[in-house]
Amino acid sequence: MPHTTAFTLSAIRAEASALWRLAWPMLIGQLATVGMGVADVAMSGHASAEELAAVSLGASIWSIVLVTITGIMMAINSVVAHEFGAGRIERVPHIVRQSMWKALGVGLAGCLLANLVTVVFDHLYLSDEVNAKASLFVHIISTGLPALAAYRALYGYSTSINQTKPVMVIALGALALNVLINWLLIYGHWGLPQMGGVGCAVATSACMWLMLAAMLLWMRHAPAYRATYPFTHWEWPHWPEIGSMLRLGLPIGVTYFAEVSAFGVISLLVARYGVVQVSAHQIALNFSSVVFMVPLTFGIALVTRVGHAIGEGNPRKARFVSWIGVAMALAAAVLSAIGITLFRHQIAQAYTSDPAVQQLCAQLLLFAAIFQLSDATQVATSCAIRGYKVTRPAMLIQLLAFWGVSLPLGYVLGLAPAGLPWAPAAPMAASGFWIGLVLGLTVAALLLTWYLNRLSLRCMREAEAEPAAAAGRGAGSGPKVAT
Repeated sequence: MPHTTAFTLSAIRAEASALWRLAWPMLIGQLATVGMGVADVAMSGHASAEELAAVSLGASIWSIVLVTITGIMMAINSVVAHEFGAGRIERVPHIVRQSMWKALGVGLAGCLLANLVTVVFDHLYLSDEVNAKASLFVHIISTGLPALAAYRALYGYSTSINQTKPVMVIALGALALNVLINWLLIYGHWGLPQMGGVGCAVATSACMWLMLAAMLLWMRHAPAYRATYPFTHWEWPHWPEIGSMLRLGLPIGVTYFAEVSAFGVISLLVARYGVVQVSAHQIALNFSSVVFMVPLTFGIALVTRVGHAIGEGNPRKARFVSWIGVAMALAAAVLSAIGITLFRHQIAQAYTSDPAVQQLCAQLLLFAAIFQLSDATQVATSCAIRGYKVTRPAMLIQLLAFWGVSLPLGYVLGLAPAGLPWAPAAPMAASGFWIGLVLGLTVAALLLTWYLNRLSLRCMREAEAEPAAAAGRGAGSGPKVAT
């Protein structure tokens, strides 16, 4: 008989509670990770304007590579969740060992790519000093990328067996350590050299390696990992397993890259309108990014919950879990949208004392409030889809949304290029780009919701058809032939 999961009040409460227990430690960990970047910018800004510029430029490359690697490594979340849900825990250690080989390759490739991309600084009309410092920042911070990739593999393994508190504790510890090392190296305290913004790169790279070491130590000693502990013996790369995880992970990495690069391109296009426009845009975008951590965390938890249900052979439960998670992410977005709308002027004032920037930022934060609803929906639905071990359709939809809708529409509205009959009479500047973002994300939310509904229904029907097919074969219909 097929599994059943009804949308009763008690079932909804139970699933929402389970999802929240899984998500809240990750949420704190995500905020702590974001806090490391905030600390780098804030502390280098107190050194000098040149140091801040170098850190900002270097971090723009670092963040794109970091997010892409995080997406590629995210495949292990759904793979381990499926095996864990199916009770095949003997498979998990092998998967984790192979994911570490994958992490080594991905991390080294990311390190090489980040260093190659620094040539772009030669074409940005930077002073020689800022160019050299920004390049050195990337050269140093990129040494942490192999550790980052390996840590994200273990992060996915840990969360997929319902162990999320370690990632919270480790992230909080890394934040505190990052601030301390920044203080020591940026300003040259305790007799250490005064390195300026480059000290941030040393701190972040060191924290990446220490986070990996802390996770390995936690796994070695915590009882929760004993049944699936992966490092009992040496294992050479198994290329079919690594290839399978790459086929799942690369579309996620491409999606993350497309999203981050689209935001980066928009920031560059807005910059032509001067300091007020770009400052207001960056403030609204920064605050939205922090608030986005809530639905993103629900999404990461959904990968685990949906993967467990599919591994159990219960697609009806997977559909139920998916919609509960999407509803929770959307509810959080509604609350944040209301808060942003009511307190948009106070938010702007917290970031800047410039009246012109405050006024424009408050206007953009209204778009950010609407932005929350579609952004939360698209991230929750895409993560639920990944829980089914399906990644390419979400990638195509999100590429369409960011590069097929948001950027072209933002370009037309923001810049009002001559010769287009449907362009506005005057450029809308940052507001035009934000309208493009809202509409693009709405397209993504609608298409991903449609696809999740279709995928979850199809999986249910296929599972419910299997017992009937098996009964038919038992009655003499012969073996099922693949077509």
